[in-house]
Amino acid sequence: MSDTTPDMDSTTLRFWLALHRAPLIGSLRFRRLIAHFGSPRDVFEASRFDWSSLGVPAKTMDYLSAPDWSAVDADLRWALDGGAGHHCLTLDHAAYPELLREIADPPAVLFVNGNPAALSVRHIAMVGSRSPTPTGERIAREFARELVSRGAGVISGLALGIDAASHRGALEGQGITVAVAGTGPEHIYPRHHASLAEEILARDGALITEYPTGTGPLAANFPRRNRIISGLALGTLVVEAAPRSGSLITARMALEQNRDVFAVPGSIHSSQSRGCNQLIQQGAKLIQDPSDIIEEYSIFSVPYAAASIPKSDMGGASEEDGLLKYIAYEPTTVDTLVAATGLSADIIVATLLDLELRGRVESMPGGAYIRVG
Repeated sequence: MSDTTPDMDSTTLRFWLALHRAPLIGSLRFRRLIAHFGSPRDVFEASRFDWSSLGVPAKTMDYLSAPDWSAVDADLRWALDGGAGHHCLTLDHAAYPELLREIADPPAVLFVNGNPAALSVRHIAMVGSRSPTPTGERIAREFARELVSRGAGVISGLALGIDAASHRGALEGQGITVAVAGTGPEHIYPRHHASLAEEILARDGALITEYPTGTGPLAANFPRRNRIISGLALGTLVVEAAPRSGSLITARMALEQNRDVFAVPGSIHSSQSRGCNQLIQQGAKLIQDPSDIIEEYSIFSVPYAAASIPKSDMGGASEEDGLLKYIAYEPTTVDTLVAATGLSADIIVATLLDLELRGRVESMPGGAYIRVG
């Protein structure tokens, strides 16, 4: 059995999954129902009158009266019987990524295949054309490789073209990358990216989706999943995009989520560059080199090996030795360590003092620390 949700038994998870499957439920209505009734189970145990008073659509009420428990149990089997790599992160789960929780319509449930800690790495989303030029594909790989070397994760959609090049560049840089699917968690789409997906998992990355088991590659699902790509990232970089590209949908969603948007410029004569050039006209930051992105975020001053170690790796060591993994051999601030580890500033300051007394770190001017042992 995988560790789906600590402190959540299978019965509780079953009701989360059941409500997640309700038609016309949406993230906003899901949260409104939970806020009113208290839990997914309480929602199902309410009356039709109660649901109606909250404006729940008739189609949703019909489902709440008679859920498709066989489909729900298929989701539960995926989570509980699929091995240690299968996880369901509900919106109230401690491991649910904070950046995604901040958006207006975060998924109520995330199906995670792989390392759930990978979702909380500080990511840059990379998206673009499914039919890129050789130059665009090379740029995506080079940028992804450099970004992960500086402490970023790379998140994309496992699609043809720029998505796949971005994932591969991150893997070439020995970094963590996360792929967001528009299908159920048992599917890899497109199929010939199965080996790429396996490599993502082998390198401590993750494949994630909000869609339950049995969901095929429906065209309508992919634009919606784009909000997760941008929602998990500090900023979104577009590398080659036609004027009506799905990548521009991701960029628009990033703006709506108050996240940064970056674009690589291209020739005015190239149809593959018009979308990026249009984004730059509209205020996206023009990117010519990965350092143009890196300089936007102080978190990327921490080398990859320090910034992206899953928090669970601290479990077997002392608190001091666990934190030491995140301290670079160059000045590292307390704020950087808070962002990298998820620990509170008070805990980090106390631990740094112990490390300094042990001669493992030295304090630097301006409140930073450097690793010396």
